[in-house]
Amino acid sequence: MKLLRYGPKGRERPGLLDARGRIRDLSTIIRDIDGAVLSPRGLARLAKVKPESLPLVKGAPRLGPPVAAPQKFLAIGLNYSDHAAETGAAIPKEPIIFTKAVSCLSGPHDDLTLPPKSKKTDWEVELGLVIGTRAKNVAKKDALSHVAGYVLVNDVSEREFQIERGGQWTKGKSYDSFGPVGPWLATADEIPDPQAVTLWLEVNGRRMQQGSTATMIFSVAEIVAYVSRFMTLHPGDIITTGTPPGVGMARKPPRFLKPGDEVTLGGDGLGEQAQRVVRDRE
Repeated sequence: MKLLRYGPKGRERPGLLDARGRIRDLSTIIRDIDGAVLSPRGLARLAKVKPESLPLVKGAPRLGPPVAAPQKFLAIGLNYSDHAAETGAAIPKEPIIFTKAVSCLSGPHDDLTLPPKSKKTDWEVELGLVIGTRAKNVAKKDALSHVAGYVLVNDVSEREFQIERGGQWTKGKSYDSFGPVGPWLATADEIPDPQAVTLWLEVNGRRMQQGSTATMIFSVAEIVAYVSRFMTLHPGDIITTGTPPGVGMARKPPRFLKPGDEVTLGGDGLGEQAQRVVRDRE
């Protein structure tokens, strides 16, 4: 299934994509796409629903993040060997975990807003996973059974805030709109091998990133197992798993986003995003 949320910001309704790529309304079946719905029991219930029995949504409504109100939005840094090489960083011995504030979550086609006076805002196309079953101290062999599905993420990053201003990465990763997710959540059966997903990103039509999750240093299973040793993961939590090479800060000369840029990105089975870059007011 491909589950999504559509409608004005803060008033999204649950839906799914039918076989013809049309949105079907799920609001008569569920209130929203949250942790309870993403449990094995909740997904099994939805799988029994025939899409053609649901109301067809007309037009092209705005899409919101496909998961409602996750408790946590976590990320893994430097998790592609080729990305680590382009930045000159050593291969991590353990996954690098950081947090993106849940307030940065935005829809896949919402504007990407630069902080006032920001000069180093960068792009990062990523595979995100969504937890479906509570995970605490899980083994690697069991880890994927805790994943409800996968999403496309743009881990937008202000590099000055992240690297040059001291402290942790979180403040460079959490500005409003720095977490576009979607267009949909592909349930785990739609992505049979999360280590065989091609990802790409373009700025103004120019291909900047092209890679595969096959070059991840730590696999999705390893990430879930590892993170669960340090915190309990709850249904609906999102973990974005790192980016392939081609980020702006690694280009020669560096290339960062500016107002008027158009960012598009996609991944196998995950759909596509498109964001217009704007500047926030002081």
